[in-house]
Amino acid sequence: VMCTPTATPPKWLIDTDPDMLAVGLDGRRRAFGSRRHYDFSSDRYLDQSKRITREFGARYGNHPAVIAWQTDNEYGCHDTVVSHSPAAVNRFRLWLQDRYGDIGQLNASWGNVFWSQAYGSFNEIDSPAGTVTEANPAHWLDYRRFASDEVVRFNKAQCDLLRELSPGRALVHNFMQLFTAFDHHDVAVDLDVASWDSYPIGALEMFWFDAEDKQRWLRTGHPDFTAFHHDLYRGMSRQPFWVMEQQPGPVNWATWNPAPANGMVRLWTWEAFAHGAEVVSYFRWRQAPFAQEQMHSGLQTSDRQFDQGAKEAAQVAAELTRLPCAATMPAQVALVFDYSSIWALQTQPQGGDYDGLRLAFEAYSALRSLGLDIDIVGTQADLNGYALVVLPAMPIVSTRLMESLRA
Repeated sequence: VMCTPTATPPKWLIDTDPDMLAVGLDGRRRAFGSRRHYDFSSDRYLDQSKRITREFGARYGNHPAVIAWQTDNEYGCHDTVVSHSPAAVNRFRLWLQDRYGDIGQLNASWGNVFWSQAYGSFNEIDSPAGTVTEANPAHWLDYRRFASDEVVRFNKAQCDLLRELSPGRALVHNFMQLFTAFDHHDVAVDLDVASWDSYPIGALEMFWFDAEDKQRWLRTGHPDFTAFHHDLYRGMSRQPFWVMEQQPGPVNWATWNPAPANGMVRLWTWEAFAHGAEVVSYFRWRQAPFAQEQMHSGLQTSDRQFDQGAKEAAQVAAELTRLPCAATMPAQVALVFDYSSIWALQTQPQGGDYDGLRLAFEAYSALRSLGLDIDIVGTQADLNGYALVVLPAMPIVSTRLMESLRA
């Protein structure tokens, strides 16, 4: 599986055009020295990403060893979807003009009569950063929608080239866990396979789990957490979904990094196959002896000895040869997961601890506790045939979805 290297533009390239760097909410341009520092709205960086994708595709596109392509890596990791750069603001204005047609319609839709926020033209509108108190929530919601569409544009440019230069190979992106900064369903339209990076223990402390949960699931991960993501990414994948990065041991990026309990790498692998995965790949093959991820374990230690994760992966590989063919049972329950609704609730939460993402997860967990199989689907899904459809955390329900529910 070849991967385009666009998540980490090199220093020499950034120095030729610093405007390729994104701008944070604080108004400061992101610095070089880590990863994911590029601006999705930079046309010049988009051109460079197409250039390197074209070079890779021309050289390796028909190589018999190449079975698939992964575009970029973990879009938006480290809070890098939304940029407030001049390029982003200019493209946002064009996006608004295309969406609303005339400035009067935008003013009416946003309710800009409030606090004298009315605009005379689209060119007057900036990003919603830096306001004295909260910006208009409709302004923020549209900026989130726009930023998501910029990710779609960036990913599609690579997909179009790779389909031309490497026909017959699956196109994949590795999404992340409980990550909602862009609409994954929209990005997945241009992919064949939705894959995700599974770190059940590393993620345990990142979200809302309390001290008791963290203690209880310290070396296994929460039992519904991984299942939720398998069902989420299965629902947006044309082919059977993949796990592109399976945690094989301790990671390096959490505040606390315990080793998985013995047997967990095997269990996580089998759990993915039980949810319909076609591929489980481990990150990483060998532990790196340097740089930011040197403490992130691999299947091999840095001196090329098999670690515990490798032994369990080998055990699953042997067990798979004895696995009989199994029938696929359709789920009776659909949980509709809508990224725009999550953004709306993040913009104006009705309570200090209100979390739409958590509400969706807990609804899923409650359904699982009843022994139900669940499909997690987007708002464009065909809901016919389900005995139960659940719409958690959805203040925005389209007419099309309402008509589908009535049918």
